[in-house]
Amino acid sequence: MARISGVDIPRDKKIKVSMTYIFGIGHSRALDILEITGIDPETRTQDLNDDQVQAIRNVISNEYKVEGALRTEQNMNIKRLMDIGCYRGLRHRRGLPVHGQRTKTNARTRKGKKRTVGRKKKKVGKKG
Repeated sequence: MARISGVDIPRDKKIKVSMTYIFGIGHSRALDILEITGIDPETRTQDLNDDQVQAIRNVISNEYKVEGALRTEQNMNIKRLMDIGCYRGLRHRRGLPVHGQRTKTNARTRKGKKRTVGRKKKKVGKKG
């Protein structure tokens, strides 16, 4: 199993798919990295030799921010928005959708499990 950026990538998948297991590397970025290193994207991860794996590691470490550093940067950006009190920061703070989605219905992923508010029974008065 090849280990790149602290992540064990799957051996039996093609390298273009295996690289997407690294946080911060998607399909197009994986293809860019493979083009820079000159590796065929259809090659299986287990068929790579040590030099090819080392070349991928070097490109990722020198060119891209991935895994822990990227997560830290994202969290710092969200914290900055909350600290300055902008609209997006308030939405993050309250746990509501940030990008303008409706909240009257849906938005359950951000709002969490539905909490129904109870209703009081009406008092029935006697007619006299």
